[in-house]
Amino acid sequence: MFKATGDDPSQVADGSAHSAVVPGATSFQGQLCERGHRPTEQESEQLCGWGALQPRALQVFNTPRWVLFFLSMASFLQGFLINGLVNTVVTSIERRFDLSSSQTGLIVSSFDIASCVCLPFVSYFGNRHKPRWLGWGIGIMGLGSLLFALPHFTTPPYQATVPERSDMCSSNATHFSQHKNSDGLSGYFYVFVLAQLLHGVGSTPLYTLGFTFLDENIKPNNAPVFMGVFYTASAVGPSVGMLLGGFFLRFYSEITLETELTPGSPLWVGAWWIGFLLAGALSLPVAFVILGYPRKLPGSQDTAAPREAEAQRCKDGRLDDFHKPVTSMKTISIPSFLFLSLAVTTVNALIAVISAFFIKFYESQFSVSSSQAALILGAMVIPLCAGSFIGSFVIKRFKLKCRGIIWFCIVISCVGLLLTFMFFIHCPTVSTAGVTVPYSSGQRKIKFCLGHRSFLKDELVAQCNSNCSCERQRFSPVCGADRVMYYSPCFAGCSSINLSSTGEEVFSDCSCVRANVSSAVAGKCVGSCSYKAVFLTLYAISCLCTGLYLIPPITATLRCVPERQKSFALGIQWILVRMLGTIPGPIVLGSLIDGACLLKQSEGQGSCFLYENQQLSHITLITVVVYRVLGAVFFVLALVFLKAEPALDSGDKDTPPPEGAAVKQLQTCL
Repeated sequence: MFKATGDDPSQVADGSAHSAVVPGATSFQGQLCERGHRPTEQESEQLCGWGALQPRALQVFNTPRWVLFFLSMASFLQGFLINGLVNTVVTSIERRFDLSSSQTGLIVSSFDIASCVCLPFVSYFGNRHKPRWLGWGIGIMGLGSLLFALPHFTTPPYQATVPERSDMCSSNATHFSQHKNSDGLSGYFYVFVLAQLLHGVGSTPLYTLGFTFLDENIKPNNAPVFMGVFYTASAVGPSVGMLLGGFFLRFYSEITLETELTPGSPLWVGAWWIGFLLAGALSLPVAFVILGYPRKLPGSQDTAAPREAEAQRCKDGRLDDFHKPVTSMKTISIPSFLFLSLAVTTVNALIAVISAFFIKFYESQFSVSSSQAALILGAMVIPLCAGSFIGSFVIKRFKLKCRGIIWFCIVISCVGLLLTFMFFIHCPTVSTAGVTVPYSSGQRKIKFCLGHRSFLKDELVAQCNSNCSCERQRFSPVCGADRVMYYSPCFAGCSSINLSSTGEEVFSDCSCVRANVSSAVAGKCVGSCSYKAVFLTLYAISCLCTGLYLIPPITATLRCVPERQKSFALGIQWILVRMLGTIPGPIVLGSLIDGACLLKQSEGQGSCFLYENQQLSHITLITVVVYRVLGAVFFVLALVFLKAEPALDSGDKDTPPPEGAAVKQLQTCL
């Protein structure tokens, strides 16, 4: 069969003749190539390369360890991009492109929508050639990243300041119209949605086929090590994405232009687009490399024997039953499985909504910049990841059975519910003339109610600035000497400007400022709120508790369904998480947050400049409490029904989640 003269056929067959020449290789492919042998068609199918281009030097990368390296890079980039950068720049693109919170919520959810739709097709067709599906998927994800950054390059430069002050009282207001911040850019909402859809389509094969491809080409006893590396890369990605995204937001969006703004300014838009260019530039080469891998790696025949033996033991009609609709419906109808899946859905939905809007919440409550809030959000991934490892260790250390795991989740849910009330902590809303407080006692008082408090309805024009011809296109807040914030120097009635010794803009002769000195300084009024340290401490503990029961429900799911139905059960659970949790959650909360807006960029639409902090806290509190309570109830119901299914408790059996299920679970949560 083999034409290589001078070789012992037994040595050629087992690949031991030159194992030192090609490190990690377990077949004769690299040996024959080095000896000038022309590979047969069957041999060529296991060579690394692109079509007819199969250089001999590339075969050193044709090993499971190198596959793990490139797939881990892809997993890192997916987390860095989707769960890191996107959540970090939500507030910035909202401000830059005149979007509402409900629109940005839909942008965030578009990823899950595409992933949920593509999941069945990828799972069915992807088995034909996994590396091709993985490579094209990562490439599509990279193109989606570049598309997400495209609006920055196709829009006019973001200019939040003008060379000459045109927002002073009695100035020529018509001169200002050409400097609108984001006029007519709200249509880019569809570009961001399309980019997120590409992200979802491209990411689907990674966790559906990636670990399966590795598992097919490694020895079973090496699977935990490979999965651990893959898992770690997916967990580190979001944290690095948030931290690096927050760092980029400290730079002005137009990095080649100078600006008078500072990162703390309400008009500041950071360089949100840099991270997406970086992710796209890194994803495309990784995709190209993975596309070069064969359907099966050299030596895969040596690792196939244990799996084939396991499959042989399952032949007694059970594999056929797996594909029967009746058997599948039996799995779905197991009450304990259904309630466990619903509990997992609430956990994922909770983390999805908090990740999407935490920056907005923290920025509004504590008067910090978007970059500072993004860094805090990135730091909070650390206790979340730590909690996930601790939760897995507790189950392993105490050898918890299915009931014990669910009891563990119930206890953690109750602790998390108590910590939820940290959202009662809120800072006072900044007093804003014409919005939260009247300009003077002569102005009409109450116009509408929000919760149990009453506010004016955006009456920015008053007697003190009625002759100033103020334009609303530009939100340029100033803080008056009376500790009241005004929409702009014009709306404060200021007619002159000076620079202090520190370079700070000081406006004088402000007719609307009711103080001994009728002056104002540029920027928002900074409230005195001493709860920041307390809130962050409680929030870090809450993230730790949430991480504790990320992985345990997966193990419980695997133990409360029949052995032959585990993969199918996890697939159903994954779809429920998408359809009922991570897709509608951010959209619903975004709509609720819009209701707490007091001052929008444009009348009745656009991004929000000012939120009512107490109302914002209550909305977040109610949302989190609902998810926490539902999660605890579903865990309790799963425990109750599990007692009626004693045969499904698999005792001390510790079955690891197949096909990287634990990785997918943590990646979604992050």
